[in-house]
Amino acid sequence: MEISSISYKRCDVVKATGRIDSDTAPDLEKAFNAIIDSKKSGIIFDMGEVNFISSRGLWVLLETQKACKKKRGKLALANISDEMSRSIELAGVKHFMEIYDDVTTAVGSF
Repeated sequence: MEISSISYKRCDVVKATGRIDSDTAPDLEKAFNAIIDSKKSGIIFDMGEVNFISSRGLWVLLETQKACKKKRGKLALANISDEMSRSIELAGVKHFMEIYDDVTTAVGSF
């Protein structure tokens, strides 16, 4: 999995490609924590090129969402494929997340 990020005035966009599983989820968690530790609390996770997410990956998303909310921010998901949307819904966490069709709309929500 590859992770990249872009910083904007009100939020940061994190993009991952490939699989998010028990081996790669800690890398994603480090990327999110680096943003939160830098005193920012708005994160958009671009999932356009994510083709699998495990329960460990979902746990990272939920923990990041909680950390952002403690700082009055949020974690928003963008560019989710139908397959990833079904996975998130089956896991029962879809209603905890703000989901946007594209990154531009997500950035505009901050």
